[in-house]
Amino acid sequence: MRFLLFLLALALVPMMAHAQSETVIYLLRHAETTGPPYEDNPPNPHLSEDGKARAAHLAYLLEHAGITHIYSTNYRRTMQTAQPLSEATGLPITPYDPRALDDFAAQLKQTPGRHVVAGHSNTTPALVHALGGDAGTPIDDASEYDRLYILVVQPGGEVVTLQQRYGVAGDR
Repeated sequence: MRFLLFLLALALVPMMAHAQSETVIYLLRHAETTGPPYEDNPPNPHLSEDGKARAAHLAYLLEHAGITHIYSTNYRRTMQTAQPLSEATGLPITPYDPRALDDFAAQLKQTPGRHVVAGHSNTTPALVHALGGDAGTPIDDASEYDRLYILVVQPGGEVVTLQQRYGVAGDR
């Protein structure tokens, strides 16, 4: 059922962003890592097998969505989350600085296209907010890896926020 709702949301995005000059931004937290997100975890972990499966599912969902740009922080877990989509679309992954979200948000809003941004549990909602979207409740750092924000920046600058879940069946 969740997958059908996700497909419906993807179908609505082109209707909401009908002009070439409009911007659509997909924002997500990195997929599951090889250790818990606590202080004893290595500072730059790889994706776990579940995380790799989730990243592959993201590529499957967005491969034909007309993505024009892929961004990631410069950490293994975010880069590895974006990598399958990069391979599927042939687009490079461009690193961004998660400590300069306001500047990055301004850049995204000024660049027409369809952007995918891989971030973290604290930076993704902050970037949604910096873009003028509604981040909703905080991401659960210990267990929530499937939230996907879809922001449509309309010609007048208004931002419409859709919030979805993605990943393999039975994961949440």
